Parts: sequence; C-alpha cells; structure tokens
Amino acid sequence: MEKITIDYTATAVNTGGRKGHIKTDDGQLDFDVAMPKEIGGQGGKTNPEQLFAAGYAACFGGALGAVAKGVKLDDAEITVKAHLGKTEAGGFGLAVDIHCKIPQAGSLEEAQKLVEAAHEVCPYSKATRGNIEVNVKAID
Repeated sequence: MEKITIDYTATAVNTGGRKGHIKTDDGQLDFDVAMPKEIGGQGGKTNPEQLFAAGYAACFGGALGAVAKGVKLDDAEITVKAHLGKTEAGGFGLAVDIHCKIPQAGSLEEAQKLVEAAHEVCPYSKATRGNIEVNVKAID
C-alpha cells in the first residue's frame, strides 16, 4: 500500500444509509439520498453511484489536465458511468466506464494515450485498480 502525506481531508456523514441523508462537515453538501428505482428504491434523489461517478469524473479531469502537456482541454468532456450489479461471488459490486472526448488532442490515438496516462495518475483510478473493472476510452 502506497503511503501518502495528507494535504486535505474531506469529511461526510451519512445517516439512514441509501435511504438517508448526507452532509459534509463544511456544509457544502447537505442532501437526502435514495435508492434508484432500478434496484427497488423510490428514486427521485441522488444516490451513491451518482456521487461516485461525479467524483471520479472530476478527479479524472484533473488527472487529464496534469498529463495533457500542451493539449488544450477547454472543450474536453469526461463521462463516467458507475455500474452497480451483482457479483459472481454474491453481493453487489461496481464497474466503471470512462469515456473521454478530447477534441484538441489531434487524433483519437493521441487522445487514447492521454486517457491511459491520466488513468495511471488519477487518485480514483489508483484506489480502484485491481478491485473493480475500470474501462477507459477516448471517443470522438
């Protein structure tokens, strides 16, 4: 396990699990959560998978910026799909697809190289590596 020197700590508190409430210690996030209708919940509120996808997308965008070296990312888009499903061993698990549109990369091949480089340095990618399936792909 790679040790880190801590520069920042985000703190969130949940009550009620998937049918509850989330609040961060600084008050920036303060909302109810609900299970998606697709898995038997009421829907109509955000859920852990959406929060994970949003965090991963923002983090991956930052990693892309760190490796882009001269490629403008003004119009780049990072789409993260966080999938929840049953595992072969039983229980639930996650899988992630990351699609990156980088119009100013020059070519799809160059964009794919950037996406793979970002995947190597992104903290979310490091945290999930070897634990869940994560597919990264540059798209037009």
